[in-house]
Amino acid sequence: MDKISLNNLNQEQELKQQEILEQFEKESTTRKFDSYALVNGIYWISIAIALYHFITAAVGYPATHLHRSLHVAMMLFMTFFLYPIGKKSSRKTIPWYDIALALASIAVAVYVWVDYVGFINRMGSPNLIDVIFGTMLIILVLEASRRISGWPLVILSLIFILYGLVGRSLPGIFMHRGYDWRAIVNHAFINTEGIYGTSVDVAASYIFLFILFGTIMNKCGMGRFFNDLALAFAGSTKGGPAKVAVIASGLLGSINGSAVANVVTTGTFTIPLMKKSGYSKEFAGAVESSASVGGQLLPPIMGAAAFIMAEMLGVKYGTIVISAAIPALLYYLGIMVQVQLRANRRDLKGLPKEQLPKVRDVLKDRGHLLIPIVVLLYLLLFSGLTVIYSAFWSIVATIVVSQTRKSTRMTIRQILDAFAEGTTATVSVAIACAVVGIIIAIVSLTGFGLNMANAIIQLGRANLMLTLVLTMVTCMVLGMGLPSIPAYLITASMAAPALIKLGIPALAAHLFVFYFAMFANITPPVALASFAAAGISGGDPMKTGLQSVRLSLAGFIVPYIFVYNTALLLLDTTPLVALRVTITAIIGVSMIGMATEGFALTGMKWIERILVFVGALLLITADPIQDAVGFVILIVILFFQFRKKRRTA
Repeated sequence: MDKISLNNLNQEQELKQQEILEQFEKESTTRKFDSYALVNGIYWISIAIALYHFITAAVGYPATHLHRSLHVAMMLFMTFFLYPIGKKSSRKTIPWYDIALALASIAVAVYVWVDYVGFINRMGSPNLIDVIFGTMLIILVLEASRRISGWPLVILSLIFILYGLVGRSLPGIFMHRGYDWRAIVNHAFINTEGIYGTSVDVAASYIFLFILFGTIMNKCGMGRFFNDLALAFAGSTKGGPAKVAVIASGLLGSINGSAVANVVTTGTFTIPLMKKSGYSKEFAGAVESSASVGGQLLPPIMGAAAFIMAEMLGVKYGTIVISAAIPALLYYLGIMVQVQLRANRRDLKGLPKEQLPKVRDVLKDRGHLLIPIVVLLYLLLFSGLTVIYSAFWSIVATIVVSQTRKSTRMTIRQILDAFAEGTTATVSVAIACAVVGIIIAIVSLTGFGLNMANAIIQLGRANLMLTLVLTMVTCMVLGMGLPSIPAYLITASMAAPALIKLGIPALAAHLFVFYFAMFANITPPVALASFAAAGISGGDPMKTGLQSVRLSLAGFIVPYIFVYNTALLLLDTTPLVALRVTITAIIGVSMIGMATEGFALTGMKWIERILVFVGALLLITADPIQDAVGFVILIVILFFQFRKKRRTA
């Protein structure tokens, strides 16, 4: 048997990847033109769009509204060319009305550019033409979002628009003065708190560049490198294939930014290996989906969320990365512990060493691909350069470094392909950010965010734990069926203010809502990442979702811990306290794995599982006395486990 690697995926597996992507990620259902002229036209337009974002990152962007309006116009143009109006519409040709919509998208940007000074001066008092073009933009953005992501974001946006219009008639704390259509268009179109607001700004700068960075990395073989490296390190250990899935999906997911795409990319390779080694269909799917979702929690890139969070909070990127690191690693530790314990309990073997690549060979062949990541981290954390400029030079470094070895060398055509793919991969995220801008405009105009915060606090009766639970539920409901970036943007504008009002540091509040917005991808009844993994494994989708929640249990608990104990985020703490909290949290998360699997050295009874879970919660808190009690529980449980194992032997 040849050495195992992602390169071994045959054409049938690649077709299955696309089929599953189109089933669970609507963003993948694009047109496949018959016309050579159309294919080439879209290809070169995609490259031109990527080059615009790439070059302006180095030389500087145009004025705010000019840059953002052009970005939105380009993304809308691509949407109406790539995405058909419905499932039954032809995916081979483009109808006249989609050409008209694409041209209308460009017309909005042309209007802003031609009358830029007047456009800005009329902020707060739009004229009739402003209202017409603003209305046209809102309709275009909503239709583009419907085609790409389906109805959830569109319906949510329409509800908020209606709320802005009829708020005067609403009861209780949600009543507001009420606004006419002109005021709503002004806030959504001309004001920088609407469609051309922070979410689109982030999409037009950070997100585009880092998606481009990811596509170039994948084009030169980073996906295969991560997979082979994970196989070399963990493939031969007990439960090796599951550990490979966790490591590879985590590394790729941090760059990828899409949980479903990450599941499909790595899952078609890792899930069959897990099933072959003895894991059930549902458990194999759950490992892949949990690890893929966790990639968006993992620094340095966090699927671009780190940059959005830094922009929204007005803090340095390095602050986000440092604070997010320990909770993300604890999340992955929780999954790894359960994978290891299940392998121990069922005596699941790893893969034969002779079938696996060697660490030395993998590093020798593709280890130089780590250089661009090191360059990125250095530029972001130590150079003093902006995030955008750092991304630009990291892309340049990737292209240059890849040329140093034959195994990763890209031709000019492959580089151009990566630029074109970067544009098409950004379209869905950019449109989602634009439609979220409509929601944020209404939230800002009506004060809904403050009202929502007050409502959550009132329901929680100023009780922090109850408020956290209500916020968690709100985030997971809002995150159902939405891409990760818009899910975070919506929850950050609605739910995070409630926590901040109760005195929780803003960074802890935003990370809390971000975690649970992400977990909506694996939590039934709408768990797109888990369902995609079930599509590959052949397991039951709901059971896979429940297994994913079980595997991610530590991740559900950790956000509560860092809210109560910000030392876990390395905020306002000393190195000694941070070290103690980290060590006890590591032990606590490991104990959660024992309780969940019902196994430590041997099988556990229910009373042992309950005790070890209580001990885990005590250890994760910051209180030294509770830590001591947790340690005592662990020692007692391990003592009885050791005796039981000896008797069994």
